[in-house]
Amino acid sequence: MADISVVVCVKNEAARISECLASIAAEKPYEIILVDGSSTDNTVEIARQFTDRVIVSAAGSLCADRQVGIDAASCALIAMVDADHRLPEGSLQSLAKDLEDYRLDIVQSQLRMFDNRGFWCKAEDEMWQLNHNHPGAKEMIGTAPAIYRKAVFDQVRFDPETTKTIDDTDFIYRLKRDTGFKIGIGKTVVLQKHFSTLGDYMKKFVWYGVGDGEFCVKHRERMPSMLFHLIVRYPFIYSAKACFQMKWRAGVYCFLQGLVRFYGATKYFVSSKG
Repeated sequence: MADISVVVCVKNEAARISECLASIAAEKPYEIILVDGSSTDNTVEIARQFTDRVIVSAAGSLCADRQVGIDAASCALIAMVDADHRLPEGSLQSLAKDLEDYRLDIVQSQLRMFDNRGFWCKAEDEMWQLNHNHPGAKEMIGTAPAIYRKAVFDQVRFDPETTKTIDDTDFIYRLKRDTGFKIGIGKTVVLQKHFSTLGDYMKKFVWYGVGDGEFCVKHRERMPSMLFHLIVRYPFIYSAKACFQMKWRAGVYCFLQGLVRFYGATKYFVSSKG
């Protein structure tokens, strides 16, 4: 096992954090650093059963908390894991191997749903298979679950530059624009435990859309591309691709996500001008 620091950023995740940390602890990383964004439930108490590296942060956002954890990390490799992730046996070692095999500086895992019951969980699982679970170098990945070379953060940081709502779009955009670091998806599969109701997904899509709007206001040169992504690529191109591959649930998921995210982005535009 390569020496790996694992950073977990959470807020009010008492319902999911125990399973997450147990799966990480089973991997025996060098250290587990949990950054809590001032939870009002008992997340911190649960976390301290798994690690003595618990930092209660007043930084004010998930993005800022990520940098708090990174700055506290000791190892040259840093794994970023969120409360909804469950690591199958050997995941950290496998991600470190992906980093070397694909000659990358950041590698994100593939994703599958932890609980594949219900329409929306199956739809999200199909969406990951459609758009995400393809190993190799990429132009855009998510920030977690992923392993980073710590040297990346000598040039691009999560705080104070990163937009507050969604971290991956802004961070990866600046990284690709300003550095020569390489990113991609590996062969490792990590499980993701999401809630399963339509209402939960609608809230998540709106939240993503607000982050998209925030990104567009900050990086106005990227607004046409983002709007095309939300209005055309997600609801129509991805949906058509899903149906062609007989992943019709993913088609519904992508169609709804694109339109609802566009609504969230529009909502942010209006509020930012007010």
